[in-house]
Amino acid sequence: MGAERERAAGFGRLDLGLRQASDWYLWGPYLAERQWGTVREDYSPDGEAWTHLPHDHARSRAYRWGEDGLAGFSDVEQRLCLGLALWNGRDPILKERIYGLTGDEGNHGEDAKEYWWFLDAVPSHAWNRWRYHYPHAAFPYEDLRATNAARTRAEPEYELLDTGVFDDDRYWVVEVDYAKADPTDLLMTVRVTNAGPEPETLHVLPQLWYRNTWSWRGEEPDELVGTDDRVRTTHPFLGELELTAEPAPDEFLFCDNETNTDRLYHRPGPRYPKDGIGDHVVEKAATVNPERRGSRCAAWYRLTVPGGATTEIRLRLRPPGGTPTDADEVVARRRAEADEFHAELAPAAASADEAAVLRQAVAGLLWSKQLYSYDVTRWLDGDPDQPPPPPSRLGGRNARWRTFNAFDLMSMPDTWEYPWFAAWDLAFHCVALAHVDPAFAKYQLGLLCREWFQHPNGALPAYEWDFDDVNPPVQAWAALEVFALDGGTDLDFLSRVFDKLLVNFTWWVNREDADGSNLFEGGFMGLDNIGPIDRSHLPPGWRLEQADSTGWMAGYAAAMATMAAILHRSGRRPAVDLVQKFLEHFALIREALDGAELWDDDAGMFHDRITLPDGRSAPVPVRSVVGMIPMLAGGVVGEEGLDRSLVVGKRFARFLQRHGVAEPDALAAAGLLRGAEGERRLLVGVVDGPRVRRLLTALFDEAEFLSPHGLRSMSARHREHPAVLDVGGLHAQVDYEPAESTGPMFGGNSNWRGPVWFPVNALVISALERYHRFYGDELAVEYPTGSGRTLPLDEIAVDLRLRLISLFLPGADGRRPCYGAVDRMQTDPRWRDTVQFHEYFHGDDGAGLGASHQTGWTGLVVDLIRRRHGAVLPTSEVLQRLAAEGPER
Repeated sequence: MGAERERAAGFGRLDLGLRQASDWYLWGPYLAERQWGTVREDYSPDGEAWTHLPHDHARSRAYRWGEDGLAGFSDVEQRLCLGLALWNGRDPILKERIYGLTGDEGNHGEDAKEYWWFLDAVPSHAWNRWRYHYPHAAFPYEDLRATNAARTRAEPEYELLDTGVFDDDRYWVVEVDYAKADPTDLLMTVRVTNAGPEPETLHVLPQLWYRNTWSWRGEEPDELVGTDDRVRTTHPFLGELELTAEPAPDEFLFCDNETNTDRLYHRPGPRYPKDGIGDHVVEKAATVNPERRGSRCAAWYRLTVPGGATTEIRLRLRPPGGTPTDADEVVARRRAEADEFHAELAPAAASADEAAVLRQAVAGLLWSKQLYSYDVTRWLDGDPDQPPPPPSRLGGRNARWRTFNAFDLMSMPDTWEYPWFAAWDLAFHCVALAHVDPAFAKYQLGLLCREWFQHPNGALPAYEWDFDDVNPPVQAWAALEVFALDGGTDLDFLSRVFDKLLVNFTWWVNREDADGSNLFEGGFMGLDNIGPIDRSHLPPGWRLEQADSTGWMAGYAAAMATMAAILHRSGRRPAVDLVQKFLEHFALIREALDGAELWDDDAGMFHDRITLPDGRSAPVPVRSVVGMIPMLAGGVVGEEGLDRSLVVGKRFARFLQRHGVAEPDALAAAGLLRGAEGERRLLVGVVDGPRVRRLLTALFDEAEFLSPHGLRSMSARHREHPAVLDVGGLHAQVDYEPAESTGPMFGGNSNWRGPVWFPVNALVISALERYHRFYGDELAVEYPTGSGRTLPLDEIAVDLRLRLISLFLPGADGRRPCYGAVDRMQTDPRWRDTVQFHEYFHGDDGAGLGASHQTGWTGLVVDLIRRRHGAVLPTSEVLQRLAAEGPER
């Protein structure tokens, strides 16, 4: 396509249906690597999604709401899917999907137990690359299950490398490239390299199949038909297509994408079920259709490859009778265009290692775009031609969300552990995506607010496991970031998102402030197990006033005021009254926070406060990012908004007057008013200046929050001095845990008690730049605390970025911190230059933890690298100009 066309091929529809997307988006990596064990596929009476459709059933059961596969591509509606299956001749099953432990099987919750990487991609998916390492020996399914089950939460996870199956390099390197000759002509290249010393045989089975939609709709199945050298099909949406393979496979195999009811339920079922190809290859069973037709097929290759050698096969899916195009030429051209695209994306000053990390992070983001299909009403009530779900579902998970009906391309946190959207994750994805595909980023933020996602009462769905839970309201911040990254000109986008977030903001005010005190609750707020108690499930009558929820809402109000000011200045709508509305909310929250007992002067930070039914209350004395969130809320008010506030004389004006800043001279003396008359601007924060300095002192203390690789989520002081809560007969404590969680809260699969997390770090950096934009070099603090070195806030932001980026870069010793003590990842040429983007990172040494491919918000490294080298203007600078002057017209 060329780099220019690649950038221009973004979604042109934003509000319309999937079929109106750019033609180049017809085929893409819209297939998850795990559909089994998801909420959508759970039809159990007890909501136990992991056990209702386990990995052992995945090969035999037709999914209801989506598909999964290795290196999978599909059309934009996921009707027809293309993926890879492998067999080393020793496994009991085909390797058709990434394997991992369920939430109950893993000693730290769910966990993928494979090694694969997303190496390359461009937004149109005209070029994608994927890599996987597959042992020669039998895959140790049972060993992984049993050994992890025997370990406690205090012990490390037992990983695939620990089993020894990769010893002596006895494994396959499998790489898959996708290249498009045009929007409807898709080439799939599979290269297998025998990394071992001796010849080995690998069965390679690229598969083409239809997602089973007919069983739920009472329709006739879609069908693939084989001839001697190709597979043909006709579909109402996709038209006529044919699949060819070079060299010719040993044979084409066919079965039906139907549940094997005989194996699973001991009931008669289809003769050639979903697992028919696998049973035929592994067990030589007569389970493939000799007439070479069905809804699922595979091209079967038996490849014997000498040690160290590589073999390549290529498949092509396209309409028949197309213009002949040399496949090698197509692949070479698309690879060169991808090189050009990423060369322009990487800042000129970036190192080769930074450019490589940037490219792989973009690949992870783009490979994690998936079709998300979930009609809650149909899921609750069941399909007309199927047995009804158990009655318990009607009062269980997501039962209040009958209006939710998604069928959209979405950015997922990852393709295995979190193959579903999460509201606050998605906001951070969009900031990273805006650097490569701003139209898709804007589409994602708008999508979350569409009527088929947002509840009629204004709530946004939190995440698939529980739409009713509450995530931090960071969508307005993300919308402003994306708006600025895209040049600050798309007022239609900003106006559309602003209108829907106005409804969501009102929901927060009405539903998450129980007593109208402007001190907000909200529950776990995305921070999982950060406190000593489960903040989402308190004893009856107990109430938790949350420093972070209150801070998030102050930030929400400030961001909405900024959006309203930009819209007003643009002349697109008379939004000045809404500027005033959000300044009033901001003042109310600031006033409430000042009057509450959430600030701990000795600790120099905020704490949550718990109140019992009898009125007694006590702080939750944890030194964590919960106490830092209020500092993030701040903004700059232009002269028009300031003057209007003083004239109207409401809460915001009284807030100014109480602080002695109602007159220009007093404002200037307080250091809060800058600029010549007519261009004055006022800095307002929910935390006053002295407290901000106290918070920064703790935040930048290497004995507390500042680690070599970013800011920890909890103070390292709690390593020696656990935080103890003893109130109302409840005794709980929390200590510093730099690695995986040692407790079961929220499944025990993630940890906010010490590790470094990218989203909070990104918000702190954003706040530092916002304060610096106002104060300049006049405001400087000691960094690190106790070092005797004083730096302005923008230089601290630069250093924090570098600390985070360094997680993925080889250090002076040649080792990447994110791979910790895993020597093969650090030194082996086939492993060391591929990067995984983990969910979070060890608070002391930076080793990657949690989901190994959560490139979603860890993909913020794209934003960090480009901003570090000045590839984009600081968002605070762009927004301040727009709020004061309006966009150029």
